[in-house]
Formats: sequence, structure tokens, C-alpha cells
Amino acid sequence: MSISHQHFSDEELMIAYVCGNSAAFDTLYTRHESAMLRFIRRILGSALVSQAEEVFQDVWMRIIANRAGFLPPDQGGASWKTWAYTIAHHAAIDRFRSQNKYVTIETEENTGDPMEWIQATLGMTAHSSEDTAYWRAAGSQLLKCIDDLPPVQRSAFLLHHENDASIEEMAQSLSLPFETVKSRLRYAMQKLRHCMQRYLNELGGSS
Repeated sequence: MSISHQHFSDEELMIAYVCGNSAAFDTLYTRHESAMLRFIRRILGSALVSQAEEVFQDVWMRIIANRAGFLPPDQGGASWKTWAYTIAHHAAIDRFRSQNKYVTIETEENTGDPMEWIQATLGMTAHSSEDTAYWRAAGSQLLKCIDDLPPVQRSAFLLHHENDASIEEMAQSLSLPFETVKSRLRYAMQKLRHCMQRYLNELGGSS
């Protein structure tokens, strides 16, 4: 691996790889290996987490197979991260479909950031050890709530909130209408809010 590659952007590395520089791909893989596997595990959830490694390998094979189709933002495409994580989205959803576990339920609701909502609801302004433990417990519950989302909504949430993909980028990469992607995020927010509200209500009732 060439040390100089470490200073390249993801897009520069991918372009170099497309042009035949295999060392650039090695750098790209090393840079995103852990985050990609974590993302795939989160999309698959507890139902299919045992298959995460297999899907992970499939994702990188798809990235290699589709390398010629990559276009950076300045050529009308998306960032490498959005492009690659969209491939991961498709691979995970394909796995759900093959396992007959692909379910999607969609209803209209307001959007928002569940992280900020939970923090505001919990009143996390102090920094005592008790508050910290309370927040960590709420964070663990949020992960469980995310795991309960339908696959397409969970994937949309993770792409947007953890991988910083804009709705426009997601719509373009997923070949979906803007409003469809926006709706999936709304539906995910609705379910997360309801799930966390139940948790907070139960917590308050037990105190």
C-alpha cells in the first residue's frame, strides 16, 4: 500500500482504482472496512446479523463489479460514501427479500432528529454520573428501536443520520423519487419517537 494514498479523498482513491491502481482500492477498503461492516449489521438487525459478514463480502464484490459506473460529485454523481453505502443498502435489502423477511409499512408523520428529541425529553443539561447512566440507557434503547424498524426505513435512517447522505443524494443513488425517500425518513422518525416514548413512559411509571 502506498503511504501517499492515505492523503487521497475517497473519490480520488476510487478513480485511481478504476484506472488500474489496486493499491488505491486497498486503502479505500482499509479506511471503510469497520464502518461498512457496522452499517450492514445495523441494517440487517438482530434477525439477520449472523449473515452480516457474508453480505459485507457481497457489498465489496459489488463495489468492484460496478467500479466503472462510479461518478464523483463534480461529474454529476455522488460522494463515494453515498455511492458505496447505497450498494450496501441494496445488498442488505436483497438479503431480506431472499429470506422472506422484507416488510415495509409506511404512514405520514412529522420528521425530526430522534437524538435531539430524546436528549430534550430527558432534559440532559447536567453532567452527573446518574444523568450519564440515564442517557446511556436511553441510547441503548434507541438502538433497539432502530433494530425494530422495517429494513428500508432503517436503511434510510442510517444513510441519512449516520452517513450524512442528503435526501437528494439518497434519491439519486437509490433511483427513487425525492418524496419517497423523504417519506421513509418520516416513517422511521415516527416509529422511533413512539418506541422511545413507550420506553420513557415505562421508565417513569417504574420510578
